[in-house]
Amino acid sequence: MEKLGISACLLGVNCKYDGKNNLNLELIRQFQGKELILICPEVMGGLSTPRIPSEIQQDGMVMNANHEDVTSAFNLGKVKALEKLQNHGCNQVVLKDGSPSCGFRFIYDGSFSGTKIKGEGITTQYLRQHNIKIIEFKEAN
Repeated sequence: MEKLGISACLLGVNCKYDGKNNLNLELIRQFQGKELILICPEVMGGLSTPRIPSEIQQDGMVMNANHEDVTSAFNLGKVKALEKLQNHGCNQVVLKDGSPSCGFRFIYDGSFSGTKIKGEGITTQYLRQHNIKIIEFKEAN
């Protein structure tokens, strides 16, 4: 059976910063029949659920809305996510766009104003560097 990594929030796991999820039933139908390997790099890095929202700053550091540096948690999470995917023999993953960890087309600009910019999250960059393919899908809005 083909294995596919996936952001846990997309399958209904309440691991988002606000304690909620991004359940996507169309995505579940699209990838039916594959073994899904769930990851949430932010939780894997030791951040709580719920947690204070975080954004990547222009200098590459990750700060939460209380101006606390959470870069180390994001870096730990990206390493643990890669390890989990590799341990399961998984070389492709579906991620939640917009997240400071998993964004693959856009992230927020670091000002906490809701402004989106083209960019990739901390984990996305790391997974790409280690030849993990990011699978894009159409998100229902």
